[in-house]
Amino acid sequence: MSEKNIIELKNADIFQRDHLVLSDISLEIKEGEFVYLIGKVGTGKSSLIKTLNAELPLEKGEGQVADFKLADLKTRDIPVLRRKLGVVFQDFRLLNDRSVRDNLIFVLKATDWNDEIAINNRVNEVLQMVSMTSKAQSMPHQLSGGEQQRVTIARALLNNPEIILADEPTGNLDPQTSVELMQIFKDLNQQGKTVIIATHDYPLIRKFPARIITVDDQKIYETVITRKENQG
Repeated sequence: MSEKNIIELKNADIFQRDHLVLSDISLEIKEGEFVYLIGKVGTGKSSLIKTLNAELPLEKGEGQVADFKLADLKTRDIPVLRRKLGVVFQDFRLLNDRSVRDNLIFVLKATDWNDEIAINNRVNEVLQMVSMTSKAQSMPHQLSGGEQQRVTIARALLNNPEIILADEPTGNLDPQTSVELMQIFKDLNQQGKTVIIATHDYPLIRKFPARIITVDDQKIYETVITRKENQG
């Protein structure tokens, strides 16, 4: 793991519309770290991820993600920043009117890929990474929740991002499927990607221990969870 911070927040206030969600928070995440964000629903985990993804502007304080300063971010720089990020949502956000393969092709073309051979090769690569090659021609409604989330992870990997941001990626899934997906995130982390997962799935955290940051009462805290429940 590198000593370089790939994410930094300093004295940051995070707002959701006019509502102050997180107040005066500071955070450092190094290249190659695996970090959980935990906390009750509504405490600001998603808002923090949306700030890192430049979906919410950083209105007070300093922030840096993959060498982009959040407070000074120009509109034209946002797509460039987002290519360094792979975002995985709980609700999948797949295009229901096109196949798995066409969902992925759509994203590549939207991010300026033009070479058809390169596009097809990259789609095949990411589908293989999440064990979904056999479902390339399926429509989203033909897939289980776990399969849809695998496609969402594949989509997040298309532009080979440095950082994976996952917002409750196992929130709607059964325990076995959740373990399989978490193993994918762990493998990506071992390949050098920085992985940040917002979750309240504590059994999963105990099974795959990593650094934990708790979000509560407009603040963030480093937390230690023991592994004593990991016998099963």
